Amino acid sequence: MKLLHNWLTHFGQFIILMGRTFSRPERMRMFFKEYTKEMAQLGINSIGIVLLISFFIGAVICIQMKLNIQSPWMPRWVSGYTTREIMLLEFSSSIMCLILAGKVGSNIASEIGTMRVTQQIDALDIMGVNSACYLILPKILGMVTIMPLLVIFSSAMGIIGAYGTAYIAHILPPDDLTLGLQHDFQPWFVWMSIIKSLFFAFIISAVPSYFGYNVEGGSVNVGKASTDAVVSSSALILCSDVFLTQLLS
Repeated sequence: MKLLHNWLTHFGQFIILMGRTFSRPERMRMFFKEYTKEMAQLGINSIGIVLLISFFIGAVICIQMKLNIQSPWMPRWVSGYTTREIMLLEFSSSIMCLILAGKVGSNIASEIGTMRVTQQIDALDIMGVNSACYLILPKILGMVTIMPLLVIFSSAMGIIGAYGTAYIAHILPPDDLTLGLQHDFQPWFVWMSIIKSLFFAFIISAVPSYFGYNVEGGSVNVGKASTDAVVSSSALILCSDVFLTQLLS
């Protein structure tokens, strides 16, 4: 009962905070400046880790499919087909967002939490500035804007990794891989991955912002808030992934 009460309390406080966040910025010029800065800091700075992980995951998936699905009854292009489906449907949207929840989520929670314990947020409130809108809204919109680009880059790099195994490791002929990648391609799967990533981007940015904004105590609690933010974001991403996959399929 206590757990349910705590969950409902956090949910209510989150809704109230989002209500303050999604209000019209007082100075649009300052807002767009913060928006572009957050888009670069949270999204563009994450492109490197996204490309690196996607390349090796695409290569590993292709190798595993080739080594474990060897049967005279199976077409030779199955490895390419399964690699494409896994990268498009799950990895580039769901699993990649789980990874970004650890990188971006902890960054947001610790940044806003530090501002809370050093009373910078209190100073903004005293000056009459809507601190929630000023600090959180650029992060949410910046992450939601850049996330589809990260998903596309992740899918493309995973396919490049699969071709790397075909050309360098000679796991399977490149023509068979190409045939599998082209077999029964559904363009809707690309859009489904992008739509799912938009919801996940909101979770990655909004939930850590809530935990950082409501930090109480000293700097020790900032670390705890950062951990809670990553755990909660990951759990919400997994839960919403089940719902969105069923809804969009």
